[in-house]
Amino acid sequence: MNSLAKQTLAGLRILLVLTVLTGVLYPLGVWVVSRLPGLQANAEGSVVNVNGRTVGSDLIGIDPVAKDPSHDPYFHTRPSAVAQDLDGDGSADQLGPADASTSMGSNKGGFDPDLVATIKARKEIIAKREGVDESRVPADAVTASGSGLDPDISAAYADLQIPRVARENGLSEEQVRRLVDESTDGRGLGFLGDPGVNVLKLNIAVQAARR
Repeated sequence: MNSLAKQTLAGLRILLVLTVLTGVLYPLGVWVVSRLPGLQANAEGSVVNVNGRTVGSDLIGIDPVAKDPSHDPYFHTRPSAVAQDLDGDGSADQLGPADASTSMGSNKGGFDPDLVATIKARKEIIAKREGVDESRVPADAVTASGSGLDPDISAAYADLQIPRVARENGLSEEQVRRLVDESTDGRGLGFLGDPGVNVLKLNIAVQAARR
């Protein structure tokens, strides 16, 4: 019994120490670090507010939906494999918007017949929307990211949309191009990947320029 009692007490002491370390000190340390200047916004989800109202996160791309598709004033994100069904026909819309509660890719290979057909349909829709030849539609405009919620688009896709956005918002193309440049992020660590244009920030900037 004496040996059993010693082992029990030793186990209880270890449990107490680990509970304090992993259940109190570690979470507290993470919280303290998250309050440091420059890290707090990231820790809170990089929430974007406009006039005191939350409008989204600059880490999550949700494609905006125009009230009148024939007069579309928005820049658009990449399509999503988790797009919502807006027309109620039981199938997801080709271009979005994404369902922010779900993050996933299509898991279809590049030669999958359904994916090939989807990409072709997307290219036709975008070319018609922007009034250009299908050959001018960049790859990221018709292919979904792995998460389906990519917040950025390529500079080429943003450039393709500038004439329409400028026209529908009563702005000059030069004004809109300047806003695109201001919303463009550099390469990761200065050399990783390609520059990307944050669609949420860009649309907010365009709406602000209209006033």
